[in-house]
Amino acid sequence: MNQQKTLIVIAGPTAVGKTDTAIQLARHYNTVILSADSRQFYREMSIGTAKPNADELAAAKHYFIDSHSISEKFSVGGFEKEALTLLDELFKIHDVVILAGGSGLYIKAVCEGFDELPTADPVIRNRLNQDFTEKGIVYLQDKLKAVDPDYYSEVDIHNPQRLIRALEVFETTGKPFSSFRTASVNKRPFNVMKFGLNLPREILYKRINQRVDIMVEEGLVDEVKSLLPYRHLNALNTVGYSELFDYLDDNTDLNRAIELIKQNTRHFAKRQLTWFRKDKDFIWIEPGDVDEMIKVIDQQNI
Repeated sequence: MNQQKTLIVIAGPTAVGKTDTAIQLARHYNTVILSADSRQFYREMSIGTAKPNADELAAAKHYFIDSHSISEKFSVGGFEKEALTLLDELFKIHDVVILAGGSGLYIKAVCEGFDELPTADPVIRNRLNQDFTEKGIVYLQDKLKAVDPDYYSEVDIHNPQRLIRALEVFETTGKPFSSFRTASVNKRPFNVMKFGLNLPREILYKRINQRVDIMVEEGLVDEVKSLLPYRHLNALNTVGYSELFDYLDDNTDLNRAIELIKQNTRHFAKRQLTWFRKDKDFIWIEPGDVDEMIKVIDQQNI
C-alpha cells in the first residue's frame, strides 16, 4: 500500500459480527479501531451494549469504548469533533484506521459531517416532552410516521429523545427532519472505504436472540437495576434497558421483558440495515470474509 491515509468503515446491524471482523482487519494492518456505537461510549453500560470483551480489547486497541459517563452530555456533534481530532493524530502513525459500529448517524458524522440543525423553539420542545409524559411513546411514533416517514423508517423509535428532536425540528421549520441530512459532503483529509456486513435474516435473528440470552445470563438485570437512579438520562432510553426498567417497575414479568428485548432488537437491526443500504458507497460483504476485504482495500490503495 502507498501512504494514502484511509479510514475503513465496518458497519451493519447489531450481532452481525462487526467486532470480530474489525479486530481481524486491525491485526492485519497493525492498526487501531474507533467504535461508532453510540452506547458503548458509556462506562456504566457494558452488558446491554455488547461491548468487546477483555480478550477482544487486548487483541486490538479500541477508542471510544468506556470513554464517557452517562452523566456527561455527548452528542453526535461532539463525537464528530473528538473523532476527527483523534484521527488527525492516528494518521500520523497509521496508514489505515478502522471505524466500526452500528450507529449510522455517528458514522456519517465522521465520514462526511451533517447539516447544522435549526434551534428548536423551547415551547415546542416542552410541549412534546409533555405529550410523551401524558400520552406515551406510541403517540410520538405515530406523529413522526405521519410527518416524516423517511426518518421514521430509520430512527430508533424506542428512543423518545430522538423522536422529540425530529418532531421539534419539523414543527419549528415546517420541514421534515430527514430533509436536513442531504447537504453536500464535507471533504475529509483522508479516503473513506465503507464495508457493510449482513447475514440472511433468519441467521441474524437467531444470533440476536442468542446474544440477548447470553446478556441475561451475564447479569443484565442487575446492571439495569444499578442504573435505576439514572433512568431519566437519554443514554438509557435504549433497547435492552427500557424493557427491563418496565420489569423492575412491575409493569411486566421477566420472560416478557426478555422477549421484548429480542423483538425490539430485531426491529432495530432492520432499521440499521435500512439506514446503511441508502448509502451507495457501501460494499456489502459476508461477516468474517476479511481476505476479500483486504483484497478490495489494497486494490483501492495501489
